[in-house]
Amino acid sequence: MEFSKVGFLLSAHASRQLPPQEYAEIAFAGRSNVGKSSLINRLVGRANLVKTSSRPGKTQSLNYFLVDDCLSLVDLPGYGFARVSQQVRQEWRGLISNYIETRTTLACVVVIIDLRHELKTLDRELIDWLRYLGKPMLPVYTKADKLSRNQQEKNAAALDAGLTLSAGERILFSARTGQGVDVLRQRLAAMAWLEG
Repeated sequence: MEFSKVGFLLSAHASRQLPPQEYAEIAFAGRSNVGKSSLINRLVGRANLVKTSSRPGKTQSLNYFLVDDCLSLVDLPGYGFARVSQQVRQEWRGLISNYIETRTTLACVVVIIDLRHELKTLDRELIDWLRYLGKPMLPVYTKADKLSRNQQEKNAAALDAGLTLSAGERILFSARTGQGVDVLRQRLAAMAWLEG
């Protein structure tokens, strides 16, 4: 699969705007400002396919990107400290919940977690919910380049323990250096192939 063959497809602000369930879909979820846009850009080898912003809550829809005419990447709104109204946040929650619970072509949810920080309640709740639904997921610990190798392993072990994961069930990643990008591409391609 050629991740570099990618283009923007559409933005969905409501479930009725979602595209037909034609291709396997990989969704990307994470707290606001966790590095989600940077991760997707590095994954596809493009600097600005997904717009990055220092302002939390910039992504306000489900943004679809088509890869190699056979896989959709779906950028979900960030959760956490987004500076948006309670009503908008509720609408996001409904849209995201409905998408994850009902989308039959959803092959995997990539859960993006900042490796520098201790486990946040919202991250744990998302992973617990995905487990409850039986949805395939892949935790990715980002911003690894901000830590020494020793600190990476120490922080990753703490997150693993909090999420009851083994080291083989997650990926350490850096959008800046490319650490983990090849493994991520391989894992996502395998999940998409299984779904397809």
